Amino acid sequence: MANTNEGLAAARARGQRRGRPQAMTPEKVAYALQLLAEPNRTMTSIAKLLGVSRSTLYGALPGLIPAQHEQVALGDRRASRIIQDL
Repeated sequence: MANTNEGLAAARARGQRRGRPQAMTPEKVAYALQLLAEPNRTMTSIAKLLGVSRSTLYGALPGLIPAQHEQVALGDRRASRIIQDL
């Protein structure tokens, strides 16, 4: 186990990344924001154009999601409830 951790640390020191690459690169995020400024573009059309899912697009652009759900902690379970507009 120590050898594995040492090898992982050495790889990180060399700048190598492990795991799946990010679907939304900074370039894609900038392009998505540029496309959102166009009045006829929808999130679905932008997601298809970028080759990602809508949920990936919403995750990369969290400021665009209106506050509709609030996470409520219930012990070790979580439930979401709709926030009522005041």
